[in-house]
Amino acid sequence: MTIAYELRCRECGRSYGIQPLSICEECFSPLEVVFDLEYARTRFTREAISQGPLNMWRYRALLPVSDSYEPLTPAGLTPLVKAPRLGSHIGATDLYIKNDAVCMPTLSFKDRVVAVALANAQAFGFDTVGCSSTGNLANAVAAQAARLGLKTFILVPADLEPAKILNTQVYGATLVRVEGNYDHVNRLCSQIADRYNWGFVNVNLRPYYAEGSKTVGYEIAEQLGWRLPDNLVCPMAGGSLITKIRKAFSELIALGLVEDKPVRFFGAQATGCSPISTAVKNGTDVIEPQRPNTIARSLAIGNPADGPYASRAIRASGGWAEDVSDVEIVSAIQELAETEGIFTETAGGVTTAVTARLYAHGRIQPGELTVACITGNGLKTTDCLLGAYEQEQAIRPRLSDFENFVEERNAVKQVLSLMGESYAR
Repeated sequence: MTIAYELRCRECGRSYGIQPLSICEECFSPLEVVFDLEYARTRFTREAISQGPLNMWRYRALLPVSDSYEPLTPAGLTPLVKAPRLGSHIGATDLYIKNDAVCMPTLSFKDRVVAVALANAQAFGFDTVGCSSTGNLANAVAAQAARLGLKTFILVPADLEPAKILNTQVYGATLVRVEGNYDHVNRLCSQIADRYNWGFVNVNLRPYYAEGSKTVGYEIAEQLGWRLPDNLVCPMAGGSLITKIRKAFSELIALGLVEDKPVRFFGAQATGCSPISTAVKNGTDVIEPQRPNTIARSLAIGNPADGPYASRAIRASGGWAEDVSDVEIVSAIQELAETEGIFTETAGGVTTAVTARLYAHGRIQPGELTVACITGNGLKTTDCLLGAYEQEQAIRPRLSDFENFVEERNAVKQVLSLMGESYAR
């Protein structure tokens, strides 16, 4: 059987074949999967893709799995929707939302990366898998491991949102809450992976796991009619997603599936945890670790593993990175829901708020084709909206009561409108 890919060091280029490993033994740099694109040329075509399943596995020719692998985890192929009402609010005329808030099975883009990671866990013979997580990854590993019959140990920061805790435990996973932030949890997982013969999706399986993010890029191109956008706005935690979407676009260009054109990449972070956006603004690949302090817990990685590569990719593309406050995040969650009917978690609030700022500051022009990536569902972080909406007093089941209710609301709106005009003057 022809092997179409291998692990290779990102810095020194040393080859490691195919094994559960993520760090180069020579220079201690990260490993990544490198494909033989010539071998893929006859297998990764528009026709072959269109005949594939209606999920991420239609792109399996450029995913690190064997030809004999039978996928049981149908994640991906999420909607790419035009966002005209949000666009009118923020000054955009050609804005799209890539909505992974509805990705199967656990409503975040992490379902994609886990599908690839667990395929490799099975190939390497692991019967137990695990991860360190700020929530979405925990959900995805727990659900897909249950479907594949794998045992799970999942470690999370102790202050994780209750909905994400529940959405992990319901699948029967062994959940371990750890005092500290994500970076503390991840360090412990690295030690556990060394001690036990387990597959940790973001430790010894990380190079394979990361490749699943490429499917976001493949889908965007296909859903745009096999063309690339002018700009892409992406949330950043560890920094892998934005680099892998860029890799996907590069592979599509190399294989002739899309026209070669420059795409600018824009990274989005919360101000309370913004090591990558800070590096971009400083014009450097050097990441200064931060102590996370933000409601956007799914992005709260103070020492991001792929941070240097994300900063490098953004700056090389001519893009930029921004970070926004917790108040802006909540406001953006509401704005996206009220304009486009998409309820996103705090990470999506970060993306939406940063996208608005990029237009406001002139970094993206109104008519440029721009895709903003929404990576998780708002039902996972409802705690951030507690107190944002008042519970109206119940009315009696009478038409007169309803009419009074409507009149009172209209009166309140009129007063608020007058107050707004007064402040504007």
